[in-house]
Amino acid sequence: MPSLLVVIFAIELVVQLINTIGAATINGLIWRAYLALPTPLAKEFANQRKKQKEYLAVRHDLNATSSQDEFAKWAKLRRQHDKLLDELEKKKSSLDATRTRFDRYLTVARLLSTRGLQWVLPMWYSREPMFWLPYGWFPYYVERFASFPRAPVGSVSIVVWQWACTAVLALLMEAAVGVLGLVAASKNAKKQKQPVPVPAGSAPAGAKTGKNDS
Repeated sequence: MPSLLVVIFAIELVVQLINTIGAATINGLIWRAYLALPTPLAKEFANQRKKQKEYLAVRHDLNATSSQDEFAKWAKLRRQHDKLLDELEKKKSSLDATRTRFDRYLTVARLLSTRGLQWVLPMWYSREPMFWLPYGWFPYYVERFASFPRAPVGSVSIVVWQWACTAVLALLMEAAVGVLGLVAASKNAKKQKQPVPVPAGSAPAGAKTGKNDS
């Protein structure tokens, strides 16, 4: 069984990653990964894309057909167009509802595995020392604070360890985001500073052409 220290750190790391990346973005990535698996739902989405291509082809033919000169062909295409559109709308409503349920289940699972554990573990292990401070190195009030709320004095409680992990990881995430932002800005600046190639045979603006103006 992993150490409680590691478990708390891992939970706080996951929470900080979710806060940094965004829950909606993570849900989208998991959704796309799920659709990449050979599941009945992935098959339904593949059929929808296939039917959508068929619908676009029929729509293109319908727009290219004159309702006056080729009425019989136009009427046939119109019926196919309306039928495919109705099927696509029904299928889209069904798949959108499936996606909504998928996001709801992911949200519940994420909250239970992160926020839920953030509350349950400190309550359950409130008397459990995570580790002990070196004896005599810190004054009593520091030892008392480190043991908050009910751990033995002289030890670091699970609550204080959780606070420390949250603070450190939040700083690290902010630093990482800042570094990535600086790198991206530097790359954009280099792209903008790259010289624009001048076509052969054309003179730069303001350059003399060698002919007399008179």
